[in-house]
Amino acid sequence: MSLRTSPSPASPRAGGPASVDYVESVSPGDGALPPRAWYAASNAPSLSLNGRWRLRVSATADAEDDAFAAQGYDAAHWPEVTVPGHWVLQGEGAFGSPVYTNHLYPFPVDPPRVPTENPTGDHLRVFDLPEGWPDVSEGGCVLRFDGVESCARVWLNGEDIGEFKGSRLPHEFAVGHLLRRSGNVLAVRVHQWSAGSYLEDQDQWWLPGIFRDVTLLHRPAGSVLDFFVHAAYDHVTGEGSLRVDSDVEGRVTVPDLDIDVATGQTVTAPVQPWTAETPTLYDGELVTEGERVPLRIGFRTVELADGLIKVNGRPILFKGVNRHEWHPETGRALDLETMREDVLLMKRHNVNSVRTSHYPPHPAFLDLCDEYGLWVIDECDLETHGFVEQDWRDNPVDDDRWTPALLDRAARMVERDKNHPSVVVWSLGNEAGTGRGLTAMAQWIRARDPARLVHYEGDVNCRDTDVYSRMYASHEEVERTGQGLDGGPLGRRRLPFILCEYAHAMGNGPGGLADYQRIFEAHDRLQGAFVWEWIDHGIRHPQLGYAYGGDFGEELHDGNFVCDGLVFPDRTPSPGLVEFKKVIEPVALDASDDGTVRVTNKQDFAGLSALAFTWAFQVDGETVGSGSLTVPPLAAGASAEVPLPEPPVDAPAGVETGWTVQAVLAEDTAWARAGHVVAWGQLALASPMLASPAQGAAPVVGERLVTLGPASFDVRTGELRTLGPVAVTGLRLDVWRATTDNDDGAPWQSDVRHGLLWRKLGLHRMRHRLDAVEVGDDALTVRTRVAPAGWEVGLSTAYRWTSDGDRVRLTVSVTPEGDWTVPLPRLGVRFGLSEADRVTWFGGGPGEAYPDSKAASALGRWQSTVDALQTPYVRPQENGARADVRWAELGGLRIEGDPAFWFTARRWTTEQLDAAAHRTDLVPGETVWVNLDHGQHGLGSQSCGPGPLPPYVLTASPAQFSFVFTPTG
Repeated sequence: MSLRTSPSPASPRAGGPASVDYVESVSPGDGALPPRAWYAASNAPSLSLNGRWRLRVSATADAEDDAFAAQGYDAAHWPEVTVPGHWVLQGEGAFGSPVYTNHLYPFPVDPPRVPTENPTGDHLRVFDLPEGWPDVSEGGCVLRFDGVESCARVWLNGEDIGEFKGSRLPHEFAVGHLLRRSGNVLAVRVHQWSAGSYLEDQDQWWLPGIFRDVTLLHRPAGSVLDFFVHAAYDHVTGEGSLRVDSDVEGRVTVPDLDIDVATGQTVTAPVQPWTAETPTLYDGELVTEGERVPLRIGFRTVELADGLIKVNGRPILFKGVNRHEWHPETGRALDLETMREDVLLMKRHNVNSVRTSHYPPHPAFLDLCDEYGLWVIDECDLETHGFVEQDWRDNPVDDDRWTPALLDRAARMVERDKNHPSVVVWSLGNEAGTGRGLTAMAQWIRARDPARLVHYEGDVNCRDTDVYSRMYASHEEVERTGQGLDGGPLGRRRLPFILCEYAHAMGNGPGGLADYQRIFEAHDRLQGAFVWEWIDHGIRHPQLGYAYGGDFGEELHDGNFVCDGLVFPDRTPSPGLVEFKKVIEPVALDASDDGTVRVTNKQDFAGLSALAFTWAFQVDGETVGSGSLTVPPLAAGASAEVPLPEPPVDAPAGVETGWTVQAVLAEDTAWARAGHVVAWGQLALASPMLASPAQGAAPVVGERLVTLGPASFDVRTGELRTLGPVAVTGLRLDVWRATTDNDDGAPWQSDVRHGLLWRKLGLHRMRHRLDAVEVGDDALTVRTRVAPAGWEVGLSTAYRWTSDGDRVRLTVSVTPEGDWTVPLPRLGVRFGLSEADRVTWFGGGPGEAYPDSKAASALGRWQSTVDALQTPYVRPQENGARADVRWAELGGLRIEGDPAFWFTARRWTTEQLDAAAHRTDLVPGETVWVNLDHGQHGLGSQSCGPGPLPPYVLTASPAQFSFVFTPTG
């Protein structure tokens, strides 16, 4: 059977095998009802058809006939799958495998044609109407599909009722005339590839199936069809205005506001407005002759005024994330509790906004955003990124034949989600080039909903949009844009600016968040940004831990580029999310050495009444006193100088003292318990005392060893052997780290990709040449040259050991030789300990930190195990460093730094970490390898964005640093 697209999408409705021409039709489908507002429940009966379905998967779209759709078909031998779900994530591989690409289409680009090899899943569900279900003659019934990838044809009781495309969008069919009391046969044929696939080239797994809810809705006579809640807020008068337009006449009641008004009529009342900080919702009801629909109404006004995005008369600052729907076992099939977990994690980490990349989410997620308070940029299910490879030739968004499909997708998003106060901006889609179809979408959206703004990042001249949007712009570009020096058309220069994607959170990173935030807060035009992205899309795997692109034998794939989130696949927050929480905290607490703390309310609307403030005084990292801090009421944007109490103790000379001030929730909220830390700041009063000289003892030369205080060294090589009873292995200069995703950069980048340059130079295979072992009266000095094979550059390195009899001090002096044109990954020493588990340190913690990602590193005294120091990135890479460490104790040693150092300890070597592709490749050894670093190279965001800023680049330059080792066993 030919799969060529017919000029008309029309298809037979009964009798004989169904045509599959619709698969390659550019039409959005046939037979579905017009889109309308989505609501979770009403007093009209509904029946969930989620659960166990029978499934048959065929290799091609036309491999099987449609006899399975008829009543009486015996499918008992078919296996079962769960709906909602993706068939490739069920059956332990029996139904095929996931496919991951970033932007390349995993099939030949020949729109609207798709391959003959087109996995097709025939789904079958037999159901009865429940007791009490109204007689089928009383009104109608609607069958709703909330999400099916990528194209589906539907039969009910043998009748072909239609087909549709638009995977992340709802489709409804009128089926009341076909229903029976029992034995209803619902058959759904789902094709993985279709013409619609060309519009859904988002950076994600390709996962076919019925992955959102399937519901049967009774529609009584006089029931609600579609309705539009218009709830605005006048920030001058404090009044809200409400009008509910409904296709069926009725009344609207809001008891708390004493509102009882006919649909279509406007009423005003004093209200508390809805914002992401104060998400006030009023319970109401839309009552028609046949149905009562609950409403949750948030009064707020969105406008573009004075060149800014304003809500309720005030500019807002997005502190956001891009969120793909994801679960490591069920893919994009999420239950309500998983969605709630996302929202709660966002709120607890100070996130105030979400861009629904790159499609409308499950509608229940938007209910949660309304309830808990998150600004939402709702994005259409549209991306044609793969056409970039042919310079956007044949791009559907600039082809009039596809415009009906684009408008259908825009309408299904807007009509479904239009009653959510959290949605403040509509986005036309993502990375789809430019064209007439996008203009048509923008025009339709503005006509239908002029009370929201329109976004699309690819519209660089802002012809169709209300916001100038960019991805991964450098700090320098963002600064220039904030200053109005970005150029471009005059109309664009008058628009607000956001980064719809920035700070690529792939692996260890992103770096530079605090630097971006300082720029955002310095310029009114800059209205914030959205980190890419929320969650790693790892698929749970019995052998690999979490699988990523290529682990399923994909013909084309983009590796672990699908794992670029602020939370790991199991939703454990990464260090990047902890850093982001600190950087975007809504209250700034800046203590000064004059005994005061400056408190600044950085929120856009709310005061500080929900917060309590505390102080703690630390001596050498341990709290010796604490109490509450009285902070005056501060409106949004206001600041006050608040006096700190007198220090509770007189600390002796030579110890380090400081303050920690916190803002915590004063009472339980919907998203966190009382005491949850919202913001914090620290101030050091007394500087740390440097490690003592540890000198005076003389080295003693023996037959095989040189002893110096508690240490022994190989007499020939000068290599450290023991520190008291502690055996030490391989102490020497180390400059290599297992490259991070951000070190390695992205293939398309023209910027310097440090990881590749490091490997080209051979920094991962440095050779250590012994030049001299010098035994002096008070020191042992070992001179070496550390250099890569094949190049003339090197590092002249001297290790000078001294002792006072109980301790030893190592001073490392490094002098670069040759023309070093690349930075170093790290600079320090590495050694192995035979036994180590518990670790105690005084320095930054509790989590990892790097030079451009250490805002969340709090100075204190911390404890951990070696295993708990590791950060389990899906693709193993450099991780686990603790910053600003004064001293650390592990394995029978106390190590003090002069100056403070970066500390890392792990049960595998850097080389083993570098070679690992998955967590399960890392097998703990008998040696704990410790790195004491004088310097670390920054992280940046170069897996998709810019690299580290100059202050965080570790240049090869002369350096000297010391450590004092004291055996404690």
